[in-house]
Amino acid sequence: MRVLPYGSWPSPIDAALAATHDGRPEYVGFVGDEVWWTAPRPAEQGRRTLVRRRTDGTEESVLPAPWNVRSRVVEYGGQPWAGAVRDGRPLVVFVHFADQRLYVYEPESGEAPRPLTPLSPVGGGLRWVEPQLLLGRSEVWCVLEEFTGEKPTDVRRVPAAVPLDGSAAEDRTAVRELGDDRRRFVTGARLSSDGRRAAWLAWDHPLMPWEGTEVVVADVTSDGNLSGARVVAGGPGESIAQVDWMRSAGYGRPGPGGGGRSPADDRRSPRDTGQPAGDCLLYTSDRSGWWNLYRDHQPVCPREEEFGGALWKLGQRWFAPLDNGLVAVVHGRGAAVLGVLDPETGGLVDAAGPWTEFAPALAVRGDRVVAVAASPRSAYEVVELDVRTGRARVVGAAHDDAVDPAYYPEPQIRTFAGPDGRDIHAHVYPPHHPGHVAPGHELPPYVVWAHGGPTDRAPLVLDLEIAYFTSRGIGVAEVDYGGSTGYGREYRERLREQWGVVDVEDCAAVALALADEGTADRRRLAVRGGSAGGWTAASSLTSADVYACGTIRYPVLDLVGWATGETHDFESRYPDSLVGRLDEVPARYAERSPIEHADRITVPFLLLQGLDDVICPPVQCERFLARLAGRPVPRAYLAFEGEGHGFRQAATMVRAIEAELSLYAQVFGLRPPGIPRLELMQ
Repeated sequence: MRVLPYGSWPSPIDAALAATHDGRPEYVGFVGDEVWWTAPRPAEQGRRTLVRRRTDGTEESVLPAPWNVRSRVVEYGGQPWAGAVRDGRPLVVFVHFADQRLYVYEPESGEAPRPLTPLSPVGGGLRWVEPQLLLGRSEVWCVLEEFTGEKPTDVRRVPAAVPLDGSAAEDRTAVRELGDDRRRFVTGARLSSDGRRAAWLAWDHPLMPWEGTEVVVADVTSDGNLSGARVVAGGPGESIAQVDWMRSAGYGRPGPGGGGRSPADDRRSPRDTGQPAGDCLLYTSDRSGWWNLYRDHQPVCPREEEFGGALWKLGQRWFAPLDNGLVAVVHGRGAAVLGVLDPETGGLVDAAGPWTEFAPALAVRGDRVVAVAASPRSAYEVVELDVRTGRARVVGAAHDDAVDPAYYPEPQIRTFAGPDGRDIHAHVYPPHHPGHVAPGHELPPYVVWAHGGPTDRAPLVLDLEIAYFTSRGIGVAEVDYGGSTGYGREYRERLREQWGVVDVEDCAAVALALADEGTADRRRLAVRGGSAGGWTAASSLTSADVYACGTIRYPVLDLVGWATGETHDFESRYPDSLVGRLDEVPARYAERSPIEHADRITVPFLLLQGLDDVICPPVQCERFLARLAGRPVPRAYLAFEGEGHGFRQAATMVRAIEAELSLYAQVFGLRPPGIPRLELMQ
């Protein structure tokens, strides 16, 4: 072992490697027997492509550049594609990010994708998400988001049907709107197995979906419309994260000894036999204080665990009913593992394997379940579980150790005591290097990471951006501050009207605890966050005398501006619960906003922003910096063209991560080799 000071250890994990491995496969699904998913391409302007895994195991990108499979509905998007087999060949529909039109594509036809939906000159245009192919009707059912004016809140969302023949590509009137549900937000309609009923989620401002949603059920008429919509579950104080249908007990379910209906019986639809399927409604609700699974409104596996999460993207799936009566579920407490649940007995068996974190992206076909999973030693990859054998294996986007895994961080799951003795959950990543240690008298610098959301959490997975720092001798602590998901509704509710207080206190408590126990150097603590985490980082620098510097990424800085038209519709009323209603507590908005206290910042900071960000717009950063004009605070502002909320392009990510390390090097007195110097202005 060679002895070198913290922050000066050489590492093979450079910024380019971290950027190349940023992002993950998403939105897995089946097209016939093939598994398909979307995959990031940081080196291709940050686009997402569609990848198929053929039955022989080979992978191929289905869509070349510049096709970008990504929806902008509610800006965070959601399920952007669907596929099926028609006449023996795959057929897919997908949303193209650049124009947000829905396209149809037959990869083996030799023809280019053709549009199914029109362009709109109004506001943000027409957007689509959660497509479902109904080949029998020659339609695509999905959620339509339509802007009706220039303001970000001039928008409506409805279930809609798009004809597959392309007749709506130039004619908006050819799109059928399904039913008359006029709620502000809706998810895609899930059809019962006999096609006679549909169920979806709906909610209105000022609620966010993790605060209160409703399950709406409607009848599907013979002409393909939705009729008689009625609310059957949920409400303002109950969050239902997902809804679907499953067959009633005994339908297609193996009997003792493995008998029961044959596969041929299970393939016959109820319309074939003339018998109704008797589908049950299945949903995840937090009415008990935890997102648990309910079948026909009765709990099937009550636990103090989460079987759901925050619905940030439409089409997220924490559970998927199987034809044999079982249900694949993603569940856990501060984690998310894959299991198979028997709703008759409540029995739950977790899939074996090294993965500790499964994304809410399940798809099923027969006895096969596909998911996206990762662990502290592997990045996200596509995993398939055979329910019959219990065998799970990687089938796509397989993790590849680009460097010796000895350089990977070794995380610790910790719980700290915060103000009033409340628990604070965190993942601590100490500095780690296979060939270097620091002098025995030296304590390491640490960076506290505040996750975005704020109604979200930090997953315990391999992140080469964390490894970039830890392998150089800088520790990282990811804090699931009060308000985070994964620990029940009471933990989430800690942030109600306390944003800018509880999150700041919890991050500071973890930082100080690490210093007090001799894990971190009290003089070399930093805070870092993006989006809502950027708010926490900025708030920390204006109110907490804990950190020597900070990195603020695409943040919320001005609450009044954010609540009065500077953000998108989905989160425009989010501050009502995070802070309080603006018309009732205007002074609180000023008191909490970092922009109002920019003069309190006395330590260096780095501000990173995408110029195309419509969620946390760059104008807030510009006003914040204007408040600092003339003040002797070392700072740097890097704004990136072509980047929105969160960075996707490799060149941007390289510049951002190297600038961040340079900030810490200058403030903490580190000497990392080969890092460009960030110029700090005053």
